[in-house]
Amino acid sequence: MNKYLLIVIAAAVGALGAGGAQAIWRFTDTRDGKTYRTVKIDKMVWMAENLNFAAKGSVCYENKNANCAKYGRLYNWETALKACPAGYRLPSDDEWTAFVDYVGGKEKAGTKLKSKAGWNNNGNGTNDYGWSALPGGYGFSSGYFLDAGNVGCWWGTTEDNADDALGRGMDYDTENVFTYNGSKRDLFSVRCVKD
Repeated sequence: MNKYLLIVIAAAVGALGAGGAQAIWRFTDTRDGKTYRTVKIDKMVWMAENLNFAAKGSVCYENKNANCAKYGRLYNWETALKACPAGYRLPSDDEWTAFVDYVGGKEKAGTKLKSKAGWNNNGNGTNDYGWSALPGGYGFSSGYFLDAGNVGCWWGTTEDNADDALGRGMDYDTENVFTYNGSKRDLFSVRCVKD
């Protein structure tokens, strides 16, 4: 009887994932019919994919639809604040910090959050939590794009000043998650959290 109980517990823990992700769901954005994976990590439910809703103020990397299919869309900050589907929103800087701390701290969290494929130069991660970070690069209001395959950057709600807002990012060649201060006109990816 005890042996059976231990097998059941081990199977349940394995289903949760090595990093402690509690469950993975799918939801459909009623605005365009796109379906997204979500994952519960600690107390928050996160989208496990970059948002790909074609809001005004968003673009595909290098204006190529194939990049939207792979990485999701890139958004300026004002658009990002309103782009999440009903019941979801952008995370605050405090929520980003709590999330990164929970998955191992800023020095190691990048490796645990990056997808197992898709990063250049063997910069892939272990995806311990099912967050599946992909390097969608970033863009500028001038129409210039950089670093798809090398860098992933995601907006947050917190302003740094009248012109800039805070977000988080990852590079292919480091294990960390960094905080960045980006111009609100720049174009970054979006990960929504459930209200």
